[in-house]
Amino acid sequence: MTEIPIKILKERLVEISHLTSILNLLEWDQEVNMPRKAGDARAEAFAHLAGIIHSKILALNEGGHLVQLKKLFDSGKISGGNGVIVNETWRTYDREKKLPASFVQELATTISKAQGVWAEARTKNDFAIFLPHLEKIVKLKKQEAELVGYTASPYDALLDAYEPGIDTATFSAILLDLKEFLVPFLKRIKESTVKIKPERVKGRFKLHQQIIFNELVLNQIGFDLEAGRLDASVHPFSSGFHPYDVRLTTRYKENDVLYSLGSTIHEAGHGLYEQGLPVEHFGTPLAETVSLGIHESQSRLWENQIGKSRPFWKFFYPKLQQAFSKPFQNILPAEFYQIINRVQPSLIRTEADEVTYNLHIILRFEIEKDLIEGKIKAKDLPALWRAKMKEYLDIEVPSDTLGVLQDVHWSAGLFGYFPTYSFGNLYAAQFYAKMEKDIPNLDRKIAIGDFTVVIEWLRRHIHLTGKTDTASDLVKKVTGEALDPKYFNQYLEEKYSEIYNL
Repeated sequence: MTEIPIKILKERLVEISHLTSILNLLEWDQEVNMPRKAGDARAEAFAHLAGIIHSKILALNEGGHLVQLKKLFDSGKISGGNGVIVNETWRTYDREKKLPASFVQELATTISKAQGVWAEARTKNDFAIFLPHLEKIVKLKKQEAELVGYTASPYDALLDAYEPGIDTATFSAILLDLKEFLVPFLKRIKESTVKIKPERVKGRFKLHQQIIFNELVLNQIGFDLEAGRLDASVHPFSSGFHPYDVRLTTRYKENDVLYSLGSTIHEAGHGLYEQGLPVEHFGTPLAETVSLGIHESQSRLWENQIGKSRPFWKFFYPKLQQAFSKPFQNILPAEFYQIINRVQPSLIRTEADEVTYNLHIILRFEIEKDLIEGKIKAKDLPALWRAKMKEYLDIEVPSDTLGVLQDVHWSAGLFGYFPTYSFGNLYAAQFYAKMEKDIPNLDRKIAIGDFTVVIEWLRRHIHLTGKTDTASDLVKKVTGEALDPKYFNQYLEEKYSEIYNL
């Protein structure tokens, strides 16, 4: 009875996934290759394709197929993989049907144009250039929240698109707990007598040599460069079009090879997740990532728990010294480990250390929540940004380029995205604690460059399951308990107490 509708649904989902991959490819090209004058033409292409995808999603219910399948799922007559496909597809359809095609196209056009203007404003340190576009995006995201619907805060409707099942109040409570731990812990670190000299790792690093080393690291940790690639962009990001086509970007500094490397490892975590999705289910929720928080857990786990660990650099540091003899031949591994884990409040989120990173997220969350709730206006952002940076991190912001214009998210319309970074940190710490229990001699394996055990564990527990579980259910299934910030706090406490002799 359900075989024909399920077959039809899967075929339509695959078609939508192909179209979405094309749209994502256009977005990747816009950030990596597109000439500056192509912005308006690309915006029109975005709007046209976004409209087609929107109509295809609505057409999933042609002939009443999706309604029929949802009823069968609700009655327990469809379960397992097919049940996941039906339920998750219904979630997408139910949200999308509330958005008029004209709204979807207008949002796509606005975002596409805004991203080019944001890049120009960032280069020129001129927030006023970007302001009209930001105001329009905020207006449209408020409209989206009203169309989708919410119970308490309009921000709930936007957050749910990235982290289903979590509302604004829940996240606010989590952030309060984090702040209560981080602020005094950061104060203890600032009072430490341990002095770390980050300038010791600065030098002159040729771009082509940096690219070679970044690709060496990617290859070693398991990112398949025959199913992906690494490029440069203003803001590092990753795009997965298919498990066999995953794009990463990073950005480089001539005087700091570690600047690009941290971003590369972070994006590789995203890329490994995309490459690990079950290709046989491409196009369906069984080959889609669980949530943005779970996605960020993969990038943060690789960037921090692994990429800033002693075992990781026991393997890679000799290779770094060989590739860049100056200055690394004169820096002992113990000092290098301290430098890469130095805690220092900074202007740039993507360069923030593990201790201060979540304070950057708190700042952004509070601002964008208040924007969507109508408590502040877009024109107030530069001043608010400066005030919050001073309050939370005791930093004076010298320019909007290094402040409110530093992130691509708002120009891309990604309101509700920032909280997923903090969820990612919490998920990562809890997953890694379980991984250490499950894999004997994990540190020793990483120290000899054996990352297959890490990949296999992540594939088995997270990547290959697609959207079979919600984020909260996945954490319980993998670790045996609900999400608990204590794992993140304990991780920081143990690591940085040792580094700073607390």
